[in-house]
Amino acid sequence: MTKAQEIERSIITTYRKRIWGPFLRALKNYDLIRPNDHIAVCMSGGKDSFLMAKCFQELLRHSDFPFQATYMVMDPGYAPDHRQKIVENAKLLNIPIEIVESNIFQVTEVQESKPCYLCARMRRGVLYKKAMELGCNKIALGHHFDDVIETTMMSMFYNGRFQSMMPKLKSENYPRMELIRPLYLVHEKDIIAWVSHHQLSFLKCACKLTESLKDGTMDSKRQEMKEWLKDLKKQIKGVDRNIFMSHHNVNLDTCVGYTKNRVYHTFLEDYEEEIYGTEE
Repeated sequence: MTKAQEIERSIITTYRKRIWGPFLRALKNYDLIRPNDHIAVCMSGGKDSFLMAKCFQELLRHSDFPFQATYMVMDPGYAPDHRQKIVENAKLLNIPIEIVESNIFQVTEVQESKPCYLCARMRRGVLYKKAMELGCNKIALGHHFDDVIETTMMSMFYNGRFQSMMPKLKSENYPRMELIRPLYLVHEKDIIAWVSHHQLSFLKCACKLTESLKDGTMDSKRQEMKEWLKDLKKQIKGVDRNIFMSHHNVNLDTCVGYTKNRVYHTFLEDYEEEIYGTEE
């Protein structure tokens, strides 16, 4: 077998339980793909999105219902060597990518406040727009199990809200478009194991704001969550799964307040009726 064949074969053999199985469960449990979907598989150049692309290629080979996948790389202004790295990896892994040009880095690098947030918002807008032009009805992003947990923790610790990533979302600005996260149940450690097993090398972060940093990443709150979670897992067995499952098992009877369809509700709305009943 060629290098590419060995890499893709391992997903459904060596990593069947750790990657392929969770990938398929996420598709089924959260109803992420339906017959005749045309999915824009969005690739940043990192390990997660490249693995997601390979999973989609395997799914196309084995699926019992028809759907399409377009492998889209959005270039927000990468340095030439970073862009070349993405092209080389795509060639190595036999992924037919379509590169979408933009100037997002040029816009966000002059922002003093929340440049990463602005970058993420702008990237998503470009992806939705291009996906629609290509006739797609969904975009797929490579967020994994650990991203969900870290987002939950950040929201609680820094924003005072219990909020996390959803496995799929309807676009507010692009009608009939959805965002899906097929790696929702895949653990980052298993993605890293797959990468290491095949001695692959992907971009960590190609943002110009992080190029000068030693480890290639921002000293961000997400990195803090990774470190805290690492310590918690040493003390509490299964704490990562418990955090993940907590936003699948919310008990509204014990919540003081919650938001539904952007409207805030409080337990007091039903409290009197539950205690005294409705007066006739």
